[in-house]
Amino acid sequence: MSEGSPNNTHFGYKTVEAEKKADLVADVFHSVAAKYDIMNDVMSFGIHRLWKRLTIESAGARPGMKVLDLAGGTGDLTAKFSHIVGNKGQVILADINESMLKVGRDKLRNRGVVGNVNYVQANAEALPFPDNYFDIITIAFGLRNVTDKDAAIRSMLRVLKPGGKLLVLEFSKPKHEVMRKLYDLYSFKILPKMGDLITKDAGSYEYLAESIRMHPDQETLKSMMIDAGFEQVEYTNMTDGIVALHKGYKF
Repeated sequence: MSEGSPNNTHFGYKTVEAEKKADLVADVFHSVAAKYDIMNDVMSFGIHRLWKRLTIESAGARPGMKVLDLAGGTGDLTAKFSHIVGNKGQVILADINESMLKVGRDKLRNRGVVGNVNYVQANAEALPFPDNYFDIITIAFGLRNVTDKDAAIRSMLRVLKPGGKLLVLEFSKPKHEVMRKLYDLYSFKILPKMGDLITKDAGSYEYLAESIRMHPDQETLKSMMIDAGFEQVEYTNMTDGIVALHKGYKF
């Protein structure tokens, strides 16, 4: 099959059969799950906490709301949303990866985050939730790992209530050339070495760096959300566009 075949997709810089990508991505996150939080802090110098805090603030969650933290991993956003929506609200932490879901569940339960949080193993491309169910959906650093991103965005639209809001926090494209060069140096030379040192798995972090480069840039992702049916779509660059927060509404 050619690289342009509809049955092929990207796994980092490699071209693979689309049906095999989910398993390849799963292997990456099974490998890194146990030390995912440590690596997040080390890789981003702790800045990921600020990116996530700004996402929470932009979500505008209120008591009683239903929130889906998709590709929620180890539960950073879920913990915050659980506190905000309160006893009458609901937060679902959904992730396709069983290892990540288990790490997130154990972490949050150890912190006493219980009662209004449920855990669901789910594929973003075909969410197992009713139509018009959630007030807010967030997907933080997960969309780039999805094989069919368009299908996932449409699935998110379906399960949002009218008036509901989607927030996509994801690595994107730096705006300035100097930052791009520094970011490439860091991503491809330093990051895999850090991954090897901390998790004994340089290969997974090479994939993560490559997957960021293959992810749609800010304007492309904005267009994808509009094409899926989202309205008032806008994005905010963070750290010179290394990360972007896209926001769209369902009306």
